[in-house]
Amino acid sequence: MKQHRKVSVLALLLLVFLVVSGCTSNEKKTTVSTNSSNSAEEHHLLIAAAASLESVMEKQIIPAFMEDNPGTTIEGNYDSSGKLQSQIEKGLEADIFFSAATKQMDALVSQKLIDKDSVTPLLQNQLVMIIPSSSDADWKDFSDLKKAEMIAVGDPASVPAGQYAEKGLKALGDWEYVKEHASFGTNVTEVLNWVAQGSAQAGLVYATDAASNDKVKVVAGLPEDALNEPIIYPVGIVERSKEKAMAQKFLTFLESKEVTKYFEDIGFIINK
Repeated sequence: MKQHRKVSVLALLLLVFLVVSGCTSNEKKTTVSTNSSNSAEEHHLLIAAAASLESVMEKQIIPAFMEDNPGTTIEGNYDSSGKLQSQIEKGLEADIFFSAATKQMDALVSQKLIDKDSVTPLLQNQLVMIIPSSSDADWKDFSDLKKAEMIAVGDPASVPAGQYAEKGLKALGDWEYVKEHASFGTNVTEVLNWVAQGSAQAGLVYATDAASNDKVKVVAGLPEDALNEPIIYPVGIVERSKEKAMAQKFLTFLESKEVTKYFEDIGFIINK
């Protein structure tokens, strides 16, 4: 009888040990799982982008990407593509360059400052002539620029929109007049604001810029044969970037259907 009791006690102790061990094991597994789910890897991207991209990047594209990629923060640096090119040449720690022209991108690729294989000619835009919405001028095409006393234009020395304007207006025979009556802006946003505020009677900006401001109206688009080339916006990864994997992920995101719609909604054409 005593032996039977000893066996029962031993069996009971063994059962208790197994239950306690099982709980301890489960607790350890739960702790590891929780720690793993909370450890989000952090990334930071700096994007050097043309001023004409600021609105869509800041309002839609960047917030959407950060929402899809927790732990990733993105900072935008917006200016004329020429100025951004110069900043990258001087060591700006950008991860991505989004230019409003191929000229600046090609220059950085030739200096091996941009990863050539990453460059994508993503978008097309159009140069347009604008006047203040409040203006009662009955102007219909680019030849009417000769009726304006003050014309806002991007500085051809560094602003792609100004370079396109110079080339196009030379083809139309209007550049000499415009040059004598021009106020040269440091980027296309400045040009847009001058016309919107009425400081200039007319201006030359991208179609997407004109669409973003209801204080200006479009008179006409620059004829395609005046440039003999499309206005291309290429994007690429900066060679010195320490976040190349995440930068490539962002470039892939730019080509997604979601982002394509954002670009098209403000007047960009997706370059096929």
